[in-house]
Amino acid sequence: MAFASVNGKTAIVSGAGAGINLCFAKLLLSHGCNVVFADLALRPEAQQVVDAYATGSPRAVFQQTDVRIWTQLDRMFVTCEKEFGAADIVCPGAGVYEPLFSNFWIPPGTHPCLDSPTDDRYAAMDINVTHPIRVTQLAISHFLKHKRPGNIVHISSIAAQNPGILYPLYTASKYAISGFVRSLAGLEQPKSDIPTIRVTAVAPGVVKTPLWTANPEKLKWIDEAVDDWVAPEEVAERMLDLILKKEYVGGTVLEVAKGHARLVENVNDPGPPKVPGMTVSSRGDGQEEVWQKLASPGWGTASRS
Repeated sequence: MAFASVNGKTAIVSGAGAGINLCFAKLLLSHGCNVVFADLALRPEAQQVVDAYATGSPRAVFQQTDVRIWTQLDRMFVTCEKEFGAADIVCPGAGVYEPLFSNFWIPPGTHPCLDSPTDDRYAAMDINVTHPIRVTQLAISHFLKHKRPGNIVHISSIAAQNPGILYPLYTASKYAISGFVRSLAGLEQPKSDIPTIRVTAVAPGVVKTPLWTANPEKLKWIDEAVDDWVAPEEVAERMLDLILKKEYVGGTVLEVAKGHARLVENVNDPGPPKVPGMTVSSRGDGQEEVWQKLASPGWGTASRS
């Protein structure tokens, strides 16, 4: 259900140490909402926010969290209950963008990938898919326990409509999130005395966050003379809209570019339009790197040695 306001409410935001999630946490605080910052660590700008809201109302608290570890995800809710009583808003926002440590084109067991060929998992999928699914389960349980309505806001991507050979794991993860969010649309109209729970997602374009700026191998795909960024603050504003606006019912996936927001249809969607913040001009350079990797002797076999 749409909240009339977030003033006096409480949110849990994973990945709040930087980027879109930090901007969302700051926006919620500015509207009077308490926030549990859950992340491995806080970047300096995030630490400043937590320090600024350490006392008074609203308030921010930091809970160190590795989102790959389910007991630490549960601890986010325990901390929230201890500090604030209960959560009203949950954003399982932590994510990675085909990082070198868990990259489809750098198979497990080959440098610099940290995925092990004996661990039976990709860290990128644990972070981007398993973590938000598990947090959603925990959030639903939390709302039922406290008998209160809730909002769960996910972060998908235009990659779910605009797949590319550069980022197969990321694309798969965002397809999963969009489909997962749509599958939970019915929670906004439950039967009997079950509280109403709205599950939605934003699907941003190319957002200027550390997922790009702290990764030189990806940043080189962008020509800032011709390419536009989506500001993370703009994405955060649309995330707040998903909580406050009646028209954004459960199952909504809202595409966000620079100065642009559009509902993504479940079927027969035309795909992302050609608006600022939707593309990177040097994408072809990255594709050439893929061919070079595949041309290397023994690609994908190092993990068997």
